Amino acid sequence: MRHFDHLAPTVRNGLFHKEPCSFDAGSPARTLAVALGATLYSPATRSTLAADIVKQAERGVVSMVLCLEDSIGDAEVAGAEENLVRQLTALADSTRDLPLLFVRVREPGQITALMRRLGPAGRLLSGFVLPKFTEERGLPFLEALTTAEAACGQRLFAMPVLESPELLHLETRTETLGGIARAVEKHRDRVLALRLGVTDFCSAYGLRRAPDMTAYDVQLVASVIADVVNVLGRADGSGFTVTGPVWEYFPQPQRMFKPQLRRSPFAGSAEALRAALIEHDMDGLLREIQLDRANGLQGKTCIHPSHVAPVHALSVVSHEEFSDAQDILRPDRDGGGVLRSAYTNKMNEVKPHRAWAERTMLRAEVFGVAREDVGFVELLSASVRT
Repeated sequence: MRHFDHLAPTVRNGLFHKEPCSFDAGSPARTLAVALGATLYSPATRSTLAADIVKQAERGVVSMVLCLEDSIGDAEVAGAEENLVRQLTALADSTRDLPLLFVRVREPGQITALMRRLGPAGRLLSGFVLPKFTEERGLPFLEALTTAEAACGQRLFAMPVLESPELLHLETRTETLGGIARAVEKHRDRVLALRLGVTDFCSAYGLRRAPDMTAYDVQLVASVIADVVNVLGRADGSGFTVTGPVWEYFPQPQRMFKPQLRRSPFAGSAEALRAALIEHDMDGLLREIQLDRANGLQGKTCIHPSHVAPVHALSVVSHEEFSDAQDILRPDRDGGGVLRSAYTNKMNEVKPHRAWAERTMLRAEVFGVAREDVGFVELLSASVRT
């Protein structure tokens, strides 16, 4: 699979200076962690789950989480497990390219039990999402994953969700972060990415952000994101990929704030797209995606298919970013120094900007590089039209 593969070749050629690379479930973890992009959640109770997975793959989704936890009621768990096994078994012989599939479980024992019940269909899974992860609660999940991996003979990844009150509360945050760091380091080869459970953070204080506000406008949440990235998202080789929080869309009868999308990028035929994004309160999502990137997060948890295209469009590396990263990483620049950007609008410092350049080139490999005259509006327009 590859990002934007749902677009026609002629369309991709007009958008990309360097097209996205192909990848699959067997690709290196470093590649897959970035390739996750917009990870779409779906309740495992859906009677059309198998068809939904195929449909979303055809629309550009490359990673999905089939949820047995908070998205379903306690009384629905047994039925959801049966449905999940039945639906994945129906997909087992499919020759279609399917997304990377993960199951969000409630208890460690579900990991081994589901892999046993799935049998050959278990090969469709890339791993499990581990809820409310702390050192104490998380290690049994990781140990169960290790056991399941040995039993089925295939690589299984973990994606812990950082959402516990202990992580949010100031008096326990440092200790909790230290414990999480120890747990994921012990199982580093199996931890694909760390996910942030912002809904649970808000719940602890009875908060819910409006669609014209981002997670970074809620200071309690913003402080946790900063500390998680500080401890677990470092670029010195000790860090992990940390994904962006879920975007919750709740229509309001009347907006309190002005739209956050300037008119100029949407001039001409794209004005209709701008109007549609604002009508559905998607301008807040676009702003939050940009703030995710600025704060060291990659990809995003999504609960609606309409959120996928904006996440992926804003993940494509611009021609300017690519040019800067190439200059910084040139072999003859290993000694450091400062150089003027080829776009003549900024300074590139080789040593301080090297980690940024390396991350940018990995994103360029997975999401591609836009042509010089192509921005996110063109990328989003092409995806929305498909």
